[in-house]
Amino acid sequence: MYAIVEIAGQQTKVEAGRFIYANKLSGNDGDAVEFTNVLLTDDNGTLTVGAPFVSGVKVVGKILGNVKGDKVIVFKKKRRKGYRKKNGHRQHFTKVLIESIG
Repeated sequence: MYAIVEIAGQQTKVEAGRFIYANKLSGNDGDAVEFTNVLLTDDNGTLTVGAPFVSGVKVVGKILGNVKGDKVIVFKKKRRKGYRKKNGHRQHFTKVLIESIG
């Protein structure tokens, strides 16, 4: 069974017992978190599509910690002008263990 959930404006596919990395959520390690904006569920081939959300279904997870993503290099240059700018960026994520869908 899996579900498509809207988390912080992004759609994410979740399955019970798996980890996801969502944009940084408020909460401490070990806190329970609920996602009620479920867009689609699949239960062994039976699709349920919401309009816009599936009623009565929520996804429950547990926050495992905050982590940083890989470094992304931002490089800007204007040719023949001597202008070069190099910056790095690491996005903050929250690691969430999906406990149940239902």
